[in-house]
Amino acid sequence: MKHISILIPHGHSSIVNIEGTHQIFNEVNSFCKAMGRPPFFKVQLVGISKEASQRNGLFIVSPDVLIGDVAKTDLIIIPAVHGDPETVMQHNAAFVPWIIDQYKNGAEVASLCIASFFLAGTGLLKGKQCATHWTAANNFRSMFPDVYLVDDKIMTEDDGIYT
Repeated sequence: MKHISILIPHGHSSIVNIEGTHQIFNEVNSFCKAMGRPPFFKVQLVGISKEASQRNGLFIVSPDVLIGDVAKTDLIIIPAVHGDPETVMQHNAAFVPWIIDQYKNGAEVASLCIASFFLAGTGLLKGKQCATHWTAANNFRSMFPDVYLVDDKIMTEDDGIYT
């Protein structure tokens, strides 16, 4: 069974990214169940605190587990987090060593949309290709000149890192 970790960052995260990703992987499990097979994925919402306020308190997301509870995962999904990228990094800095350790231990990492800023902030994108939302491309290039931002793609894969 593959373990999927959907991160629940602090700030103004894309609730659609979180819920949609959760739904897609669990839908695969529903198909497996309908065919009399065991689930293919264990999907968990993973956070750095027991609750994460989203959209200035409009929503509260409660992770299933905290990063310290996940010794090994197979795929980390980072949802888009809106706002100043440096502030996002500060509020979610506790995720960084965990993401790096998981990647070094074989996990793949996927950032959705502008979550590429957070992923680049971990250092894992250095020298790799990356995609982000087109409106953020110039800002991304100025912040992360050591990442190869590709404008002609909406998705990239480079050594187990998806953007």
